[in-house]
Order: sequence, then structure tokens, then C-alpha cells
Amino acid sequence: MTPQTTKTATTPDESTDVLRLENVTKRFGNVTAVDDLSFAVHEQEILGFIGPNGAGKSTTFNCVSGSFPPTEGTIYYRDEDVTGMPQYELVKKGISRTYQTFRPLNDRTVLENIELSQVPDKLFSVSDLRADTTERAWELCERVGLEEYAHLTPEEVPHAGMLRLEIGRALGTDPDLLLVDEPFAGLTSEEIEESASLFRSLREEGTTLVVIDHNMHGLLDLVDRVVVISFGEKIAEGAPQEIRDDPVVQKAYLGGDVE
Repeated sequence: MTPQTTKTATTPDESTDVLRLENVTKRFGNVTAVDDLSFAVHEQEILGFIGPNGAGKSTTFNCVSGSFPPTEGTIYYRDEDVTGMPQYELVKKGISRTYQTFRPLNDRTVLENIELSQVPDKLFSVSDLRADTTERAWELCERVGLEEYAHLTPEEVPHAGMLRLEIGRALGTDPDLLLVDEPFAGLTSEEIEESASLFRSLREEGTTLVVIDHNMHGLLDLVDRVVVISFGEKIAEGAPQEIRDDPVVQKAYLGGDVE
């Protein structure tokens, strides 16, 4: 696949924030899921966003991607205030995400699911798709390693293929910022490295990524920088090795070694 936009640099540009959260809080009744959270994501960076179960990671993704608005605080995308903007508008601006719980259309093939992802805010039949949409979907199948499953339904695809389908559907919207939720869950070591290679290549082509995962070894080997939250609050931020050695982070992970 020929990338839509390719940058010459392959390291994050710290002078440019693609995404910035300022004092973001999300409450559900009396429960505070995200608490006064602030951090930035640099241009063409792979940022790891980690924390124990229930720390508020997916809730933060939901606020950023427009699933629901934060209770307080501000979210900026390329210096534009996008707080509370609906998901379809954020997709048009260049933000896309994957989900822990797969959300394909099981009565459509893998190829058709990726075709449909290219027009997320319209209702139409598969027969209405243009030839270039199908061609683009084939390119994305090849890009994420799904060509052998293209004509199967999602129910016929193995777990690793379903994770790649989530990524392919997200890439169908041509995002500049990709939020990836648990991409290594249930994968073998070989499959984790294959997925990490895909993410690195996306970054080299100009995509900025934020990745959540509980596989600390795989994640910390992939990312440029890490933000750690616990009980909705940021407790650490830094390079992967700093996070590995941080006693506060180790304590948050039930007193164990992050590795």
C-alpha cells in the first residue's frame, strides 16, 4: 500500500503535540474513573498508556475518541479544542481507535468490513461501494496481513486475525492518530513481534499511536515513551526503562516487577 502521507522523520517530534489532555476528569455518578489527567502525545510517537486493571485507560480512550465527553477538563487535537466532539467528527479530523471487544459485522466478509470502515458516517449497501473503495480495502488487508482471510467472515478468523481486522478497520478512515486498545491480548510471542513491526511501520509512514496493553514486556519494547495511571490519576511518565525501574509503578502493579 502506498501511504497517504509519508514523513521523512521516524522519531517523535516533541515540538508538536498531536493530542493534549489538560485536567481531564470523568465521573460516573459518585465514581471517578479519570481524575485530573494531563499528558501530551507528540507527532509521530508511539506512546504507551498503561496501568493496572480498572485504572481508567479505556475510559480515557473513550473521552478522547468521542464515545462520551469528559466531566471536566479539555482535550486538544492539533491545538483545536475537541472536547465532547462526537466520534464521527473526530474520525473526519483524523482520530481513530480499536476496541478490546471486537465490533465487526459478522454477516460481512473481512474485506467488506474494511470497505465499510472507509465511510463510517454513512449508511449504504455493500453494492454501492466504488471500485476504488474495494481496491483500498484490499491494500489494507495486505497491509495488516489479512489477505488470506479476506473472503472469510469474522467468525471464521483466528484471534490474531481479529486483532488485525480491528486495526485494518481503524486504518480505513486514514487516521493521523491511532488509539490501539490491547493489541497484544492473547497473542503468542511471535504474533506480538509481528504486530509491533506493523505499528513501527505505521509510525514510519507518519501515523502517531497511543497503545494500551497489559503485556508490559511487549509494550515497553515497542513504545518511545510511557504514561502510567492508577485509579484514574497519572503516577509516572517517562522513557520505557525509567518506567521499568520506577518503584511507584512497581507498587501500582501489585508490588511486582513491571517486566
